[in-house]
Order: sequence, then structure tokens, then C-alpha cells
Amino acid sequence: MIVAGTTCVELNAYYSQCQPGAAAPPPPPTSTPSTPTSSTPTGSAPTGLSSIPASTLHQITNFGTNPNNIGMFVYKPAKVAPNPPLIVASHYCSGTAQAYFSGSRFAQLAETYGYVVLYPNSPHSGTCWDVSSDETLTHNGGSDSLGIASAARYAIANWGVDANRVFAVGTSSGAMMTSVLAGAYPDIFKAGIVDSGVAFGCFALPGQPDDSWNSQCSTGELILTGQQWAQKVFNAYPGYTGARPKMQVWHGTADTTLYPQNFFEEIKQWTTVFGYSSTPISNVSEPYLPSGYSNATYGPQFQAILAQGVGHTVPLFEPQYLQFLGIA
Repeated sequence: MIVAGTTCVELNAYYSQCQPGAAAPPPPPTSTPSTPTSSTPTGSAPTGLSSIPASTLHQITNFGTNPNNIGMFVYKPAKVAPNPPLIVASHYCSGTAQAYFSGSRFAQLAETYGYVVLYPNSPHSGTCWDVSSDETLTHNGGSDSLGIASAARYAIANWGVDANRVFAVGTSSGAMMTSVLAGAYPDIFKAGIVDSGVAFGCFALPGQPDDSWNSQCSTGELILTGQQWAQKVFNAYPGYTGARPKMQVWHGTADTTLYPQNFFEEIKQWTTVFGYSSTPISNVSEPYLPSGYSNATYGPQFQAILAQGVGHTVPLFEPQYLQFLGIA
């Protein structure tokens, strides 16, 4: 239920921006990124950043193994930082790379901080991401996640991207994909920011079509122990013993698309993965967040922000994301 005074703008069936009446909306951008444009694919991804046009959304192809032929767009700021960070920003259901580019501030802030952004584009008819198949949930297993991982690997190998500063962010279905990338490709992604998503593996539907909808998960009825959730992450990349990406998850208490119980299942999962207590070290209201937002810190690698009275999805707080990622 949406609380009294909440203002929601429904963009489509799976993506609304909602804020409680007491909350001030995020400040508007002081400037607007270039109008989204996509060049005609040349048949291969640029072999260097210098050949990518600046300050515009540019489509790339042939960047590596891409089983589902996901679309891929890159945004390079006018001034690129030396060995720049890379942010992979995955869109919501029924969204597009272009819509997430124009509806977020990642590109605008890239002009300030010099990082590069990849915007994947879902190939599926409903344009949700495949976060349910065995292939996508397995390291190098195939499907959408491998296509995205291939683009990130290409950027590291060819564009001088800092391999220790490759990050994933996303909203709704893109948030679920961010969880998938963090779980299945911890060797590539060093941090993930999940805006109104679910735990890794929650949407799993083996044998069903790619990008199937898991109602048990979406309604918050898939309840597991922390160890069961963590095992899903460990099973995604058997034998992996390296560092896990730091994670920051956001969720609204009035979310009726991906019910709020999913937030608490995410907490079980990642606190177990990191070996943290299920009791946060701190749980505070931050001065940079609206009233009703609480930031629970469980350790240096995991934070969980719960937004009272906020629906699907929590508004983007890109400057705060960049702080968590160590960019700002």
C-alpha cells in the first residue's frame, strides 16, 4: 500500500518513481547530458577510447561472446580520467539503454569524474533481463549476463579501464541483473548497487524461457536462510576464492512489484557471503537522504538502505552511489 502523501509517477508497469510526501525530491540535474543518439554499428567495438565519440551515446558491437545478442552502448565523457572506472548501468523492465541514459545522471556525472559508462539493452520482448535461467546465473554459462560480462572484459582489455574499478548498477530488472553480475562474475565486478531488486538466484526458474517472471520471488514468498542464499552465490562460480564485490542495496517499504521482503532476503544473503553479523553496525538517517530513509551498515562491504513509504522504485541517488563506489 502506498502511504498517504506519497507521490508516484508510473513510467510503465514495472517502473514507477515514488517518494513519500515528507521527502524532498532529489535535486534536478544542473545540466543535461547530450541527447541520446546511437551511431550505426561499424561491425566491431572500438579498439581504443580515442575512437569513441565523446559526450554522446554510442552503440558498439562484436565486443565478445554475446549469446543473446544484447545491445550495448557506451558513453565516454569529454575528459576521461587516467585508467578510468567503468560503470555498467542496466535498465528496468520495458526500458532501454537510451531510456536509462536519459533518465539517470550517470552520463552527466561522468563529465565531472571521468569514468566510462556501458548501457546494456535487453533483447527480450518485454525488455526485462534474463535473471532466471541456469545459464545467466552461472559464471561463463551464457545468456544476458555473459554478454554484459564480455563487454566489461572488452573495456578492460582495450580501453584502459581500471580492472579494479569496474562496477554494476541497475534499477528493478536491472537491479536484479546487477545482483546476477555480482554473484556470477565477482572476478570482473568490484561493487554492485541494487535499486529495488532481489537476492541473487531469487528469480531462478530452471528450464523456463529466458527472462521469465518468478511470482514467488517477486511477492516476497521465497524465504531462505542466509546460508541457503549464500550458497546460491557460491554455486554460481564454483572454485572461486577471490574477493566478492561490495554491495549496496536499496528498497522501498511500499514496493508492490518486488515486495519489501526481498530486501531482507538480500540482507541475509550478503551478510552471510561476507561473514557479517545479521545485526548492523549502524542504522542511521543520512543528511543527504530524504526523511524516512535508513542506512544500515553491516561492514565495509555491505550497506542496505530502506525507504519508508517509497514504492517501486527508489529514486536514483547517483552522487551517493559514486561515493560508495569510491569515485566521488
